[in-house]
Amino acid sequence: MPAGEETLEQQQGRRSVLITGGTSGIGLAAAQRFAQAGDCVLIAGRNKARGAAALASFKEEERQRVRFVAADVARVSETERLVAACCEAYGGIDVLVNSAGVYVEGAIGDMTEALFDEVMDIDLKGTYFMCRAAVPELRQRAGSAIVNVGSDAGLHGNYFCTAYCAAKGGISLLTRALALELAHDGVRVNAIAPGDVMTPLTERQLASAPDRAEALAEMRSVYPLGRIGTAAEAAAAIFYLASPEAAFITGTILSIDGGLTA
Repeated sequence: MPAGEETLEQQQGRRSVLITGGTSGIGLAAAQRFAQAGDCVLIAGRNKARGAAALASFKEEERQRVRFVAADVARVSETERLVAACCEAYGGIDVLVNSAGVYVEGAIGDMTEALFDEVMDIDLKGTYFMCRAAVPELRQRAGSAIVNVGSDAGLHGNYFCTAYCAAKGGISLLTRALALELAHDGVRVNAIAPGDVMTPLTERQLASAPDRAEALAEMRSVYPLGRIGTAAEAAAAIFYLASPEAAFITGTILSIDGGLTA
């Protein structure tokens, strides 16, 4: 065990949280929120350098309870390896947060099979098989929960966004169906459906625009609250859905969108 990490004995009484897509954006903000609460967190992502940077973002006293594992959730064997790594590190899993995802825009006529497969494999297939791998462990823990990161695009159609909408729409119905399947086991399954959130992904979108300020103003204009969300706000919703305060909530898709879908 690397120096500074807690032993299994020291982890007693802490929740074990596995977060995919945990190296940036909503996933990293969620990891920070759980760590602040004293939970043990394993964050997963494909890029080791981003993983190291993510670990460095935690407070010194939190780092002993946070670990990074490089993995690609598009591969079923990798989802199983992640669950095994979390169980080895923390003795089991209390909370699974599926935040790994890619965003792709473009007309259907321009969508290639390879790009379509990438969106589906990471956003939908990755979420599905992370759930499948984690369910046996979640069934062993009282009060366990899955929180999926969907999107407003999974609740209504967006222009030039067919593949992403299809993937996130699949997450919405996966969440509801799995909630019914696992209810008798006491495992709750919910999702958040954020609108635009200021994350590195959003920053890349804005950076590609001719005028960043104008693009951001246009993005904000469709939201009744007059702004886009923050990763911390999305993370707070994830934390709530995974908490005992949400013990009677399952099968819910919680919109975090400033009134966009109202």
